[in-house]
Amino acid sequence: TVVKGTDAPYSTSCAANTVANKELAMTRSLCLTRQCLGLMTRIECAIRPLSGENGMWTLLFAAGLSGEQPSAIKCQGPFPGPTAAESVMTSIAESLALHGYQQVDDMPIWGLHLQSELRRINADTSRIQRSSPF
Repeated sequence: TVVKGTDAPYSTSCAANTVANKELAMTRSLCLTRQCLGLMTRIECAIRPLSGENGMWTLLFAAGLSGEQPSAIKCQGPFPGPTAAESVMTSIAESLALHGYQQVDDMPIWGLHLQSELRRINADTSRIQRSSPF
């Protein structure tokens, strides 16, 4: 048997820790492209944990013309764990596929932009928690 997202064989002796195995096998990022009117548009998605070790995760998106800086960066969440975030990411990818987007195995080019957005989200969350009277 092969674990989704890897070429490594899945050992049945690892079956006792199925939650850990599922997390290792999860797709935590993807890249979608679509060619329209001679332009290649690109969407990169990434699932990342939020700071605070509270088990919350977020889904980050960068979109724009391929080979350029992203023209939009968005996020969704928080989600109670990576599995919930992956489910939403999969649904969004399926919806985008209906509009002509195709998943590609390209290297992410906008990871720095997504990391910056994650830092901004974590800073905003931290600021809210520090100002809370509770």
